[in-house]
Amino acid sequence: MSTTERIQNQEQQFAALAQQLVDRLGPRLIANPAMAEQIVNELETRFEAAMLENARIPRPADGGLAQLIGVGDEAARGLEETRLPYQVRPYDETVNTPRILSTGDLYYIYQHEMVGVFAAVLKLQELFKAGTVRLSDGDGAYHLYQYDRREVLRHTTRDRMQAYRRVFGYTQTPPPTGAQPNRKFHGLFSNFMVQVSKFFRDKRVSEVVRSNANDPSFANIAQVRRAGLALRNNLKNASYGHVNVLRVELLQLLDEAFYILGAEDIRDLFGADNAWDVIEEVQRRYLGRIYIPSSERSRMAISGRAVIHWLGQNHILNNSRAEFEALLTLIADDADEWLMSAQSLQAEQPRVIPGVGYRVPPTARAREAEIAALGELG
Repeated sequence: MSTTERIQNQEQQFAALAQQLVDRLGPRLIANPAMAEQIVNELETRFEAAMLENARIPRPADGGLAQLIGVGDEAARGLEETRLPYQVRPYDETVNTPRILSTGDLYYIYQHEMVGVFAAVLKLQELFKAGTVRLSDGDGAYHLYQYDRREVLRHTTRDRMQAYRRVFGYTQTPPPTGAQPNRKFHGLFSNFMVQVSKFFRDKRVSEVVRSNANDPSFANIAQVRRAGLALRNNLKNASYGHVNVLRVELLQLLDEAFYILGAEDIRDLFGADNAWDVIEEVQRRYLGRIYIPSSERSRMAISGRAVIHWLGQNHILNNSRAEFEALLTLIADDADEWLMSAQSLQAEQPRVIPGVGYRVPPTARAREAEIAALGELG
């Protein structure tokens, strides 16, 4: 049983060991900070292993209550003999990876929806049914027919907009009855991108100015970790419900939409080279959109999904600086690319992006205006 005396002794032993190592290796630790990090990581690992071993010891049937209050044969003679559980499982280790991955896919779908992929297919379908475009029996025309026949089996446009509103706070469609829009997501998402970008900017500067290549950079891991955990927690609480199934269906729908838009007969109809060109032509000719941010939205979709998927793993909980930096490198370019795309989108459509020149509006009316802007920008 993990008694109070046992745990306190173990803590004192590890503290004394740390003090002895520092006393003996002090000058070498100053010259080589990486060694100090290795020592700390090793001590933490061993201490956690010892506490885990204590947790595996079978607990008494009453949880140690009889020892504590002095009842029965198992009554403790002193407080040091009572059972002392060290800790419960940390909150941040309880993430459900599949749900976080599903929100990343839904974010990817949302950005393509904002480009107008589904709207372009539906408009083509409308023109095809009306016979106002030169489509008849080609591959694209045939799949447009199939697209129409299977429409009843899919989630409607309103269902999709409600999902975006509930999970990300985007669009102005009210969420389903009983649900609340996730208004905090975009601010947390933007802030995490900023912190990742700032981390590697500081790291690059430190590599230039520091004299010893073995010195750790002065980039702040704690800020990145806190921003990432806050975002992951937000997504975890917003990812319940039918999001997992919805994203599977919508990814299939998106794939089918691009197959139709990239069909040869439909490309020939608009003199387009690829499906993206068809989307832009349909938007300009029939839907009245002048500015179509296809490039920005596409890059935000790819980089945003990569970052959210990264958060779905346990990389952000790594305590070793070297390993944390190596794992964070996986999304370094994605964060920069997302920020640059968002800033480019903001330049074309002046909107407020939290984390990039963001100020809290002073009035409730201004707040509502900001939320409306976020729904358009995303």
